[in-house]
Amino acid sequence: MKAKKFTRNLHRYLSIFVSIQLLLWTVSGIYFAYNKIELVRGEQYRLPKDVEFRIFDRLGTSIIETNENGEKTYKTYPEGNIVKPLSKEEALEITALKTTLNPLEVTLVTELFPGGEYRGSLPVYKVKTDTKDDINVYVGYMTGDIGSIRSDSWRIWDLMWSLHIMDYKERDNINNILLKVLSILALVTSISGITLFFVKR
Repeated sequence: MKAKKFTRNLHRYLSIFVSIQLLLWTVSGIYFAYNKIELVRGEQYRLPKDVEFRIFDRLGTSIIETNENGEKTYKTYPEGNIVKPLSKEEALEITALKTTLNPLEVTLVTELFPGGEYRGSLPVYKVKTDTKDDINVYVGYMTGDIGSIRSDSWRIWDLMWSLHIMDYKERDNINNILLKVLSILALVTSISGITLFFVKR
């Protein structure tokens, strides 16, 4: 009887301890779900820039990128000659130069898919590499920048993240309606569970 009573009390007090932490997780999760990170960072107070410039090196050639109201153009610097997009061979070369990976083949990606492993600007080169983790490197079509590196480890992480935030389509929207509704239900459940602990039978 004493062992049973001890076990029951141990379970009871451990439950209240865990429930309080679950309540804190739930409350913080609700805050994240109902507040967009862009607004928290103060992005709404920034004035848009009409024109932005960036100079970078692409395989030994200096290039200036002009971003005018979202429209990007590329010319050699300082000559001002028109820059052609990278070839597939150049994308392979850049991958070999800028990563420790061994590139195998290249495909040009021109369309994004919901929940896909790449969610950046288009077009972009997808470079498949010789790795056990099935690593793909995404290389900028005009810039040669390494945009994203995706592996099986990342894909598992992305799946777990989508389950965590309950965004099963885009996989990166923490402000989705399903998460908001379930977080409120979780809050009610946590509070009711803690309340029952203190209610005398």
